[in-house]
Amino acid sequence: MPSPQTADVLIVGGAAMGSSLAYHLLAHPGFAGRVVVVEKDSTYARSASALSAASIRSQFTSGVNVRISLHGIRFLRAIGDHLAVDGEAPEIGLTEGGYLYLANAAQEDGMRAAHALQRAEGADVALLDPAALVARFPWLNPGEDVVLGSLGLSGEGWFDGWGLLQAFRRKAKALGADYVAGEVVDLVREGSRITHAVLADGARIACGTLVDCAGAGGRAVAAMAGFDLPVFARPRYVFGFSCRGDVPNCPLLIDTSGVYVRPEGESAEGRRFICGVSPRPEEDERLAWRDDDPASQAVDWSYFEERIWPALAARVPAFEAIRPGAAWAGPYDMCALDSNALIGPVAPFGPDNVLVCNGFSGHGLQQAPAVGRGLAEWIVEGRYATLDLSDLGFARVADGRRDVERNVI
Repeated sequence: MPSPQTADVLIVGGAAMGSSLAYHLLAHPGFAGRVVVVEKDSTYARSASALSAASIRSQFTSGVNVRISLHGIRFLRAIGDHLAVDGEAPEIGLTEGGYLYLANAAQEDGMRAAHALQRAEGADVALLDPAALVARFPWLNPGEDVVLGSLGLSGEGWFDGWGLLQAFRRKAKALGADYVAGEVVDLVREGSRITHAVLADGARIACGTLVDCAGAGGRAVAAMAGFDLPVFARPRYVFGFSCRGDVPNCPLLIDTSGVYVRPEGESAEGRRFICGVSPRPEEDERLAWRDDDPASQAVDWSYFEERIWPALAARVPAFEAIRPGAAWAGPYDMCALDSNALIGPVAPFGPDNVLVCNGFSGHGLQQAPAVGRGLAEWIVEGRYATLDLSDLGFARVADGRRDVERNVI
């Protein structure tokens, strides 16, 4: 049997969130311990971080999410200051192209309320009526249903998610993090603490603190620790297409139907875009993503053919003539409580030395900088020093407190 290891902090899951935490811990001047990151798929082939549409926005309906994103965009803009290794700054292709939400009459009041909250938190967003929308985006057809749009003027856009994941991982390793390729299959509990993680190959890693950053697998890790985590892995599909029509300065557009689209570069066939839509709630309950089941990861093209393309062609006439491209599926770790992340210690509802970092419901990649820093502060200082994340605490599971995030794409 392999010899045991010891970690002051053991992180289960080494994608963007786990690697952000590892980096922020080792960069914290008050931390001098050993960080071990266990990742079951070192290729990250099925990781949400690698398969994400990789965008960042401040247009949320929960104040804490707005604050997290404002921190995140500052981090991404200065990524070389944080994550350079040996003088080499990572390239993540940050493009602040903005988000544009469209609202119909039934959605207008919600958009105005969200806008007021976002502005109060410092987000740079503007409301535009149909005439202003067409003046700014002549290729847009507001039709008879659009009554209002909400546009991010700065601080929103998209980037290379794979590049960010690798940048966090490379910097964490440069600072001394140990990455172990393996799968946690059991957790050993003594009294109120988890003392060891057991890997599939029989290795045992002793831990002072254990953090569940396992994404779509987070619920299974929590079950090993003896508590329930209301987080469920759900598939999401991203479809690519190219268009020769002129759609200049296209932001990430979210239609009244929930369909989204954003630019993705140029090709011989024209400008490339990616798009998608979330399943309806009743559909989502029937879907499940399983790492050991390829059928659960198959792309359902009916979403593109029946829901996405018709909505896009009606909203952007240039999209009536497109060439479909590649498509892929990836997992969302959906929080069934309120579509908000569950972050921080689980005690007294679970072991004293376990923290969770799960249920990001599609927002994890953009929230990794702030959450990694916040959890590092909690572990080292016993508090959130830079940004208070307590609104996302695990206690709300036990008391049924819900702060529903309504802008989930």
